[in-house]
Amino acid sequence: MQADLPETMLAVRIREPGGPEVLEPVRVPVPRPGPGEVLIRVAAAGVNRPDVLQRRGGYPPPPGASELPGLEVAGVVVETGEGASRFRPGDAVCALLAGGGYAEYAVAPEPQVLPVPRGLSMIEAAAVPETFFTVWTNVFERGRLQAGESFLVHGGSSGIGTTAIQLARAFGARVFTTVGNEEKKRFCEELGAERAILYRSEDFVAVVKELTGGRGVDVVLDMVGGDYVSRNLEALALEGRLVQIAWLKGSKVSADFARLMVKRLWWTGSTLRPRSVEEKGRIARAVEEQVWPLLESGRVRPVIHRTFRLEEAAEAHRVMEASVHIGKLVLVTDFGRSMAEGGAGASVRARWRRWCRRCRRHGAGRACACSDRRRWWRRGLAGAARQSGRLRRPRRPARER
Repeated sequence: MQADLPETMLAVRIREPGGPEVLEPVRVPVPRPGPGEVLIRVAAAGVNRPDVLQRRGGYPPPPGASELPGLEVAGVVVETGEGASRFRPGDAVCALLAGGGYAEYAVAPEPQVLPVPRGLSMIEAAAVPETFFTVWTNVFERGRLQAGESFLVHGGSSGIGTTAIQLARAFGARVFTTVGNEEKKRFCEELGAERAILYRSEDFVAVVKELTGGRGVDVVLDMVGGDYVSRNLEALALEGRLVQIAWLKGSKVSADFARLMVKRLWWTGSTLRPRSVEEKGRIARAVEEQVWPLLESGRVRPVIHRTFRLEEAAEAHRVMEASVHIGKLVLVTDFGRSMAEGGAGASVRARWRRWCRRCRRHGAGRACACSDRRRWWRRGLAGAARQSGRLRRPRRPARER
C-alpha cells in the first residue's frame, strides 16, 4: 500500500569509525518497503551495545542492511510492501532491525515486526525487540533454563541484565547477578534478583557456591569474556550451561577447559544480527507467544534509564560507554514526542494502542484509561475510532480494592 511520504528524513549516520562525536544528524531519502516489508514511522529507537561496536568499526551491518545504526524501533506502520499482510497503515508496532533504526522512518521485514504490547508506551516498546529477543533465544532456547533452576547473569543493570533478571524470575528460576555499585545492587534485587554481587569487592564464584549449597548455578549468561570464562566454568553446576553473547574483556582467553569434561558442561553462544529473516521471525513468534503476556500483565517491564532526542545520539553513546545507566537508553523522534504529548502526529489507531495501566494493570501508576478516553472524546477523535470499532464510550472504572 502506497503512502504520501516526504522525500527526505532526519537520520543519524556514522561519519567514520571513532568516538561518539562521529554520530551526526543528516537528511537522507526516506526508504521504501520491498516485498514482505513494512515501512515504520519511528517514534522511538533503542540504543544498544552493538551500536557502539558498529560506531567504532567493529560490527559492520550484514550485506543488504542499512548503514545507519539502530537495531530496534517502535512506531506506526505507514506503508506495506507487496506480500506483507499482517499489519496495515496506522498499526502501532515494534520491530527488530538489522540496521537503520536511528532515523524518522525505518524498513523492517514483516516477520520481525510485532504489535506494541498493551500497556506499553512507544518509548518502552522501542526498548523491547533487541534485548528481549536476545535474552529469549540465549537464556531459554540455547541455555534451556527451566523453572526451579539457578541462573547467573553478569551486568545485571544493563538492558540485557534487567531483562534477563525479570524473565528468569517470571519463569520460576532463582536469579543471581553481578553489578558495579550499591545503587545497582539495590535496584537489581528489587527487580527480582535473589542476590546482586558486587564484582569489585566480592568473588561471584564463592557467593553463588555458598547460596546454592556448593552446587553452583545451572545457567550463566555472560557478555564479559576474558578472565570471566574460567570463573564461569567454576561457578557452574554439573551439566551447567554457559551462554556467551559478547566479549567486553576480549575473546582470547586462557582457562582450565578440563572442567567442561569433568562437569559435563555446555559452552555455547550466538549473535542475533546476522541471522536470516526466517530465523528472526521464528524467535519473534516465540517471544510474542511466551513473553508478550508477561509484558501485557505488567509482570515484566522494560527498564528505561533515560531518553534523548534523535539528534542527541552521540550523548546517548557517551552515557552508555560510561556504564552509569540502569536499564535502557532510548532515542525519541519529534513524531514520538508528539505522540507522547497527545499531539496531532499520532493516528487514532496508534493513540488507541496506548492503553491505561492504572485501569488495566492495577497500581502501575499511570493516568487512568477512562480519563484518556474522555479526553480523546472531547477532541473529536472518538467518532472515527468508534466507527472503526476500536473505541467504546468511556465508563467509570471500578473502584480499586
